[in-house]
Amino acid sequence: MPTHSPIRNTPAFDFNDVPARIVDPAAWYGPDMAKDGEWTEVLTPREIAEIDNATQAFAARDIDLSKIRKSDFPLPTLAARLGRFVREVLEGRGFALLRGLRIEHYDIRSTAIAFLGLGSHIGSARSQNAKGHILGHVRDLGLTSDDPNVRIYQTHERQTYHTDSCDIVALICLKTAKSGGLSSLVSSVTIYNEMRERAPELTRLLFEPIETDRRGEVGVGQRPYFRIPVFNWHAGLLSAIYQRQYIESARRFTDVAPLTPQQVEALDLFDTLANDPALCMHMEFRPGDIQLVHNHTLLHDRTGFEDWPEIERKRHLLRLWLAPEGARPLPPVFAERFGGLTPGNRGGIVVPDTRLNAPLEAVS
Repeated sequence: MPTHSPIRNTPAFDFNDVPARIVDPAAWYGPDMAKDGEWTEVLTPREIAEIDNATQAFAARDIDLSKIRKSDFPLPTLAARLGRFVREVLEGRGFALLRGLRIEHYDIRSTAIAFLGLGSHIGSARSQNAKGHILGHVRDLGLTSDDPNVRIYQTHERQTYHTDSCDIVALICLKTAKSGGLSSLVSSVTIYNEMRERAPELTRLLFEPIETDRRGEVGVGQRPYFRIPVFNWHAGLLSAIYQRQYIESARRFTDVAPLTPQQVEALDLFDTLANDPALCMHMEFRPGDIQLVHNHTLLHDRTGFEDWPEIERKRHLLRLWLAPEGARPLPPVFAERFGGLTPGNRGGIVVPDTRLNAPLEAVS
């Protein structure tokens, strides 16, 4: 029988310590944010040339792509702009879009090098699955989320609003779908504000630990699920962690109690608010677009899509999970999912014999 890591007894939590309404740049409303074009940054010709030069230089070297470090990918002028870009993601609105990378001139290896190289200036790349993939392929593999070991990004289904197990998730668009597949964002801080105003007792429930399925990716000494509250108040900051389908699929384990009617009501209200057009916003990707999202203050989603029949035209994004050194402090309970709390060295999925690698093809 496996030895499970103990669940830490967190200090007594006083719901009244959390402000009734949190005023923060990340507490935005979708329609207002959609009108604000400041979240789109367009690369200059000089910056594109820097990326091209760094990509070509690294591609000529015989180095494992998973080993790319900032020193391997010099960006003389763009690096400082990326730093400002990341601060806005971590401390401001919580997301940004970088536009203009000329991936039409790249093969898949060069695209991966450019993306990983840019990512190295943002934070350390973390493993996204049990196979140790630091470069994820978001593509329909013909699978279904009905399988408890399948992650939804491997399907064409709508993902629903969720967070990933890292500080920042980065996506680069390679190919778009025939229809659908829009990126959707919503502020978890705004959801809290609205919930607290409408139903404070239900909001209080989401500050209590709740089981979330690891979907078969279980590390040494871990339970097949983790127990972290949806809302977490720590160091004067609200951080959220959420995936409704995985909360529900965790009920398949015999030592996990069914959700109470009150928990279901609280989660239903959370989802209703996340999907409210007054709160969320949609974004259409173009090939070459790079999106950064702060998982602790935003939830992201993808609408369902119809793909092209031709393999070479199918919707395809690459993904990075990144741990910036300047990330916010997290409460101790996050170590159960993030493997630690140290900024720059936390997040990701690590199981026995994990070896970091950067596959150039989507694999199930």
